[in-house]
Amino acid sequence: MSHLILTTNDRAEATLRQTLLANVVLGLRPRFVSRKLPSEERLLIGLERRSEKHCNPGDHWLDDVCRGALDGFGTRDIGFFELCAKFDSIEIWVDPQANDQLVLVWLLDLLRPYKEITTKLSLVHTDDQVANYAPESVAKWKLPAFRVTDNHFAMASCAWQAYRAETPKPCFDLLMTDLMILPRLRSALIALLEELPDSVTGLGATEMDMLGCVSEGQTDPKYISEARWYRDVFDGGDAQDALLELAEYSAPPVLLGDPSFNNDDRYFGRSEWKVTLTELGRSLVAREDDMWRHNPVKRWWGGTELTSERLWRWDRESRLLVAP
Repeated sequence: MSHLILTTNDRAEATLRQTLLANVVLGLRPRFVSRKLPSEERLLIGLERRSEKHCNPGDHWLDDVCRGALDGFGTRDIGFFELCAKFDSIEIWVDPQANDQLVLVWLLDLLRPYKEITTKLSLVHTDDQVANYAPESVAKWKLPAFRVTDNHFAMASCAWQAYRAETPKPCFDLLMTDLMILPRLRSALIALLEELPDSVTGLGATEMDMLGCVSEGQTDPKYISEARWYRDVFDGGDAQDALLELAEYSAPPVLLGDPSFNNDDRYFGRSEWKVTLTELGRSLVAREDDMWRHNPVKRWWGGTELTSERLWRWDRESRLLVAP
């Protein structure tokens, strides 16, 4: 019996491959938080057999797979659906983080029409990030594998389309429904909604946490952008991008760099690069000002383009969505 494990991030892939629980372990790597979503067409092209369409690094879903990972089942050029068809059983291991839950609903929505694959599909929900544990420990876990049913596919499709919608309202409305068939989805949606501009400060929860970190005396950008210090929404790359973006506004809440060296030469890990709060940043930490009173809005949340005219917000006290 041939067995495939799909993971919702590459770090879990690296750990699970060493457990020898499956013939092949592969991680799906898209990031769906803190940036404009790729089109459905672009996502589907990335899963096709390698061709001239995949001309840039990262265009093909197997670009980063390690050597030998597919031995006996294909090459790094194989398409996703073609590979899945080779196995007798497939498990999707899902970490609880927000992006992992988005990868899950995207994947189930994608697979829904392929009965030859969905009939051999199971879900394994983890309580923590797999990569936080040693492979030999993970190999001993006795987590239940749930057969995927039509109800799973229906809920996943509903959630994925809600996240891709032009406003956050469909995602907020999902919180009023029974989501238990995907047990980590509710907490993921709440965490994502908390990344909308705050009703008072205009910044998302992780951005506010980062400003709070600087306010407490941290100046090292590498430390400040370490995702493990914050909520389970941004990864390290997302956090670095967010810190850079905060410093690039015409009225920035943080300053990066040191006047003693050329700021154009700064990068994460350079000891001279210090992060400090501006007067606006201190006011935001005190919740006494609004970021978007001083700057134009330029950001995405799922399928929602946030602008000054269409600025959806999140009220953290009432835990309610605030329409423009």
